[in-house]
Amino acid sequence: MQNSNATTYIKGFAWLLAGLVALGPLAIDAYLPAMPIMADDLSTSLHNIEITLSVFLIGFAAGQLIGGPISDHFGRRLTILVGLSLFTFGSVFIALGSSIELLWFGRILQAFGGGMGVVNTMAVVRDRYSGKDSAKILSQIVTIMMAAPLLAPFIGAFFLLISDWRSIFWFLAVYAVILLLLLRRYLPETRQITAAPKQSAVSRYLSVLKHQRALGVLFAVAFSNAGMFTFITTSPGVYMGYYGVSESLYPILFAVNIIALSLCNQINIRVLQHFEPEQVLRTGQKLQLAVGIMMVGSVLLFNLPIWLLVPQIMIFVGMQGFVVANGMSRVADFFPHNSATASALVSSSGFTMGALVGGLAAVLSNGEPLTMVAVMAACPLLGILLRVLIHKNASE
Repeated sequence: MQNSNATTYIKGFAWLLAGLVALGPLAIDAYLPAMPIMADDLSTSLHNIEITLSVFLIGFAAGQLIGGPISDHFGRRLTILVGLSLFTFGSVFIALGSSIELLWFGRILQAFGGGMGVVNTMAVVRDRYSGKDSAKILSQIVTIMMAAPLLAPFIGAFFLLISDWRSIFWFLAVYAVILLLLLRRYLPETRQITAAPKQSAVSRYLSVLKHQRALGVLFAVAFSNAGMFTFITTSPGVYMGYYGVSESLYPILFAVNIIALSLCNQINIRVLQHFEPEQVLRTGQKLQLAVGIMMVGSVLLFNLPIWLLVPQIMIFVGMQGFVVANGMSRVADFFPHNSATASALVSSSGFTMGALVGGLAAVLSNGEPLTMVAVMAACPLLGILLRVLIHKNASE
């Protein structure tokens, strides 16, 4: 399915697609160092500020669920531009907000627009690639856009030094506008027109949910994402609260996880030369579970110091490089004419599960690391069990 034109296309647009995918990590990670300051400024609790992350994840998932069928029906380009516009309005609304309720509303609007735009990345790739090629290209895009979560906490800390927390969201608004203008100018429409009758959004999603092998992979990706978002949601409280890490050191300890994830994405590209995507996905899940169990044991037995916790979390997060790209590629291959819808369902499931599980961990947490690592370990366990059970039923 690959040709020279497609190769030229991907090389020319990989940076723009990576910039689009980076919307999510930037919006999620840039304001993490500012959470305690935001709580003081808005006269609310740190817990309420942490909830804004779960609110964003839910809105991001909803944007993908709605944006996927719109993209398959009306085209990738229109959906991306509308999504970026909504993201911009949401960012401006947050920057001007004066209460926690307005912040929640702005995050929903920002997230919904971001989800509409980001879900099209997988669809654009699937329009040109399939199988191993699709997984490799996704890994390349993810590797490029890893600069976003790597730099995002530093960007937030920088704006806190020169201004206040609102400047972080002004930055996100400007970033979205620049990306909108570039994509409007350089992104062509890639949706493949077919003679098949148009399906409703409900029909498109049901076709994915009824496909048992796709459903098993969906749960694998969703719970792997939930483990990572549990860390993202609770790490400010654990790192800065329990371990006493400073606001300037926290971005560094956060960034090392992104380095690990980027490295595993690079390894994934090479491993795919010898193994199928689903084989690599299964191995990634098992390794993630093993590290999760190790973290729980370390906390219970040794009252895990931070210098031992950080490298274990690095490995846990790094395994995402083997699970997500291969899972997304595998599901998209099942639905060549509904790739945006399939990608939306898988991705939004990951963000929804991340919001629910991460929010639950935040509510249960007393600021100590045990709750964080226990919930993280439970996520790959549930993902493996559900994938195995569903795939077993599918083969009977």
